[in-house]
Order: sequence, then structure tokens, then C-alpha cells
Amino acid sequence: MSEHTRAPETAEDPVPLSGVDRFFRLTENGTNVRTEIIAGVTTFLAMAYIIFVNPNILGETGMDMGAIFVATCVAAALGTAIMGLWARYPIAQAPGMGLNAFFAFTVVIGLGIPWETALAGTLMSGFLFFLLAITGVREMIVNAIPLNMKLAVGAGIGVFIAFIGLKNAGIVVADEATAVTLGDLTVGTTVLAVFGLLVTAILLIRGLKGAVFYGIIITAVAGLVFGQIGAPDAIVGQIPSVAPTFGEAIVNLPELLTAQMLIVVLTMLFVDLFDTTGTLIAVANQAGFLDEEGKLPRANRALISDSVATMGGAVMGTSTTTSYIESAAGVGAGGRTGLTSVVTSGLFLLALPFSPLLAVVTQEVTAAALIVVGVMMAKGLGGIDWSKMEYAIPAFTTVVVMPLTYSIANGIAMGLFMYTLLMAVKGRHREIHPILYGLALVFLAYFIWFAE
Repeated sequence: MSEHTRAPETAEDPVPLSGVDRFFRLTENGTNVRTEIIAGVTTFLAMAYIIFVNPNILGETGMDMGAIFVATCVAAALGTAIMGLWARYPIAQAPGMGLNAFFAFTVVIGLGIPWETALAGTLMSGFLFFLLAITGVREMIVNAIPLNMKLAVGAGIGVFIAFIGLKNAGIVVADEATAVTLGDLTVGTTVLAVFGLLVTAILLIRGLKGAVFYGIIITAVAGLVFGQIGAPDAIVGQIPSVAPTFGEAIVNLPELLTAQMLIVVLTMLFVDLFDTTGTLIAVANQAGFLDEEGKLPRANRALISDSVATMGGAVMGTSTTTSYIESAAGVGAGGRTGLTSVVTSGLFLLALPFSPLLAVVTQEVTAAALIVVGVMMAKGLGGIDWSKMEYAIPAFTTVVVMPLTYSIANGIAMGLFMYTLLMAVKGRHREIHPILYGLALVFLAYFIWFAE
């Protein structure tokens, strides 16, 4: 037989793999291109609400909502693409719920820090996260925080976000006698928000993928039909300019040289650490990625993609970017490789021309999304050991202080300080990691000199 000819493939010959298959290891992971595309679309629909909710939240600071919309889509596309192409995991990223609330309501509105400086703080936290990821220090810090407190932080942020949603809906309003009270449920916009909450809840319990996103769409349509919100000028339009926010994070880096901003940056960093780590483990466990020791292969790549996306998003003009638990929807649809993330990333870019829809996605329309996401985040309460007061008191303090002081930073600081103090009084001081002692001193200084 000539060396230039080849015998026909037999049944035993392996089927040649395409370039896409080889790169993403589709066959090795028991999946295919069609399944990965469906999974990518499913993940996008499950988390697409963020492209409307994030501008709504950050817009409270006076930032340009069109610029935030673009920054949100680009940051999500960037982080998710890196996750898919480098870490090769079906995990999507976007500006994080909770972290955007911390940025807007605690840092800018609560502490009176300009949003430009807050963006610089986000950029710095992303850079520090990058250093922690490549040096392996991340594991040390995460391991220093006890599980009960990690769960309390996540749950507390959930309650805080839900409180914001109830306030935006008009269901909870200010009251001089009792601080807060029930709003007028006959007001049109409040009725719309309650309708949205009921619709979203029904879609969720029916198991519909992307229920939160569809809930926003249905609520917006209902608002248009019944005249509670104005019609948009168009559905598709020119992509907004990011000029109002682009580069402000870099220009304002010198403004971070204060003790107050140090606390802000550290809080951004720690919340992102908990959020990203918890999401990675949860989604990886569902997909069967964890090894025999319970560790995630290529974990540093996943964490680095998070930090790079945070830095890129901050430069564009949005708060911290993190991994999304909604990625589990894509995994549930069969996604097992980075191709799922690449598809999701592309859809975030395709969403850019739809910025005119921001006009109809009002606070009342997105209120249900905030409340429902808060419910999802609060599930960590079930994992807290309430039988031991040295755990229960700090955890409860963390959860309650966040919404009641309108500050995620206050909740984290007070909770970890209480934990360190009570564990020491209990005689369990040797179980406290040295890092926690250092944090306790920092938080004490924060309450004496900087908390407002």
C-alpha cells in the first residue's frame, strides 16, 4: 500500500475529534456542542436579570445608567469568557448581587464616598484578589473564617437585598414612630411589584429555568398594559457610551489612601472571597468536578478569571464581578465544559443593543428579583449551628445588623468581632485563627472612628 494512501477506518478506529471538541474536551466530559449551547442559553436566561437590576441599583448613586448597563454586559462577558476559555468551567460571572448593594447603599450613599472613589476601591479589591489567587493566600483567608460566619454573611446579604426590594416596591416604607411600616398596597406601582413577586414565585416553584428573568419581563409588560410605566422609545437602539464612567476607577486610585477606604476595600474583598468560593464549590459539586479530596482542579484559574473581570468591570464602571450560582441552571441542562460559558458570554454581548428597555425596567419591576434573590441567599441560615451561643449570637448579629443599619460592612464587622470575642471568653481562643484577631482589631477601630 502506498504511503500516500490510507486504509478505510474500521469500526474500531476512533472517531476524529473536531477542534472545538479537543479544546473543550466535550467527548471526555460526556457532552456535545448542542448540549453545551443549550446549557449556555439556559445559564444566560437564569442570570439575565442582572443587566437590568444592576443599573437600577448602581443608578441610585448618580452614575449614568446607560454606562452601567454596558459595563455590566462587558464585565459579565469578559469574566465568563475567561472562565470558559482558560479555566474551562461552565460557570458564568457578572456584577454580584450584594456587592452592588454594598457599593451603592453602604459606600456611596451611607458613607458619602463619591462613586468614582468607590469604583477605585472595586478596582483595588480586584487587584488584591488577583494577588491572593496567584499566591495561594486565598485559601488561608477563607479557611480562617468559620463556616457559621460564612453562612451568616451570605444570608445577611440576602436579607439586606430583600429589604431593598421591599422598599423599592413600596411594600415597606419609612415611619417616624416605628422606623418602618407597611406601605399603601393600593398604589398602582406597589400593586405591580406585588404582582411581579407572585408571578416570579409561581415560575420558581414550577421549576422554570430563568424564572427571575421571565418574571421581570412579564411584570414590565403588565406595567405597560395597565399604564404604570411609560413605553420605551425603542426595543433596540444604539449602544450607550461608557464615557461617563470609563477610567474613573484609575483616575481616583489616590483617593484610596485613607483608613475608611481600607475598610471598604477589605469588605469588598472578603465578600467576594466568600461569594466566589461558595459558588464555585456548589456548582462544581453539582457537576461532579470535585476530586476525591473535595478540591476543585484549576481552582486558581477560576478565581483569577473572577479578579480580572472585577478589574475590567471597575474600569468600565460597575461594581465587583463574581461567579453566579445561577450557573447551576446550565449545569442542570447538561453543561459540563467551558463552551457553556463561551455561549453565555456571547449572549451578554448580544444584549448590548437592548439598552432602551432600561426605561421600562423600573424599581418596581425589579423589586421581585431582589426579594427572590434574597430568599435564595438566605438558605445558608439552615447550616448555622444555632445550638451553640458562641456561633448563634455572632451569626444572628451579622444577619440582623446588615438590613437594620443599611450596611453590609457593619454586619460583617460586628459579627466577626462578636465571634472572636465570644470564642475567647468561652475559652476556645486557640481555635481562633490569628487572622481573625487582626480583623477584630481593625473592625474595632472601624466602629470607633469610621462607622456612621
